[in-house]
Amino acid sequence: MKHQVVLSLVICLLLGNLGVRSYSNNKPCQKSRCNNCHNQFLYKHVRPGTPTTTDRNAWEKYLRENSDCKRPTQSFLNPNDRDRVEAICSSSGGKTFSGNLCISRSPFTFLTVRSNPGTCGVKSVTEETEHLILACEVLENRCVPVHFEGNRVGSKPNNNAPGCGSAESKQENPNGRAVRCGESGLLWLTAFLILSLLFRTV
Repeated sequence: MKHQVVLSLVICLLLGNLGVRSYSNNKPCQKSRCNNCHNQFLYKHVRPGTPTTTDRNAWEKYLRENSDCKRPTQSFLNPNDRDRVEAICSSSGGKTFSGNLCISRSPFTFLTVRSNPGTCGVKSVTEETEHLILACEVLENRCVPVHFEGNRVGSKPNNNAPGCGSAESKQENPNGRAVRCGESGLLWLTAFLILSLLFRTV
């Protein structure tokens, strides 16, 4: 029993280290490791043809027709706002927030759809107005959004923060920090030693 507890802790340590995070740059507008992330972001959040209503039946029909029933919560921005959304990853449209996240200078209105996973049964459609928080990375020499981060606490941009993608933002970002290779290696080594001791005493 004691060995199972230790093993669980080690697994948690390793997963925590990995972060199971695709967006691991510690500053905005660094080269992306994911060539298709911008297109995925657009497909998930800024898609042409989405309903502009909060009517659940309209959304249920739309999700069924597009076989898009896997995610229980989805946020859809108005496709007409695409240029404004992409501008969040620039000094004119966004401020640095944390890590590689930028926050929009002005709020956006969008729709959040909550459904039963796999069934397309829509539980609610809510119109929200918040500052958008997006992960911004460089693809094809352009800093673009690659991930939508929910703004659950109503965060607003810090007027003293550098503009997203500015030269100042590419200096050390005090709000966010990625695990460095040396630290990552140390955690893996620690986990390996714990596992070695564990199995030696079995």
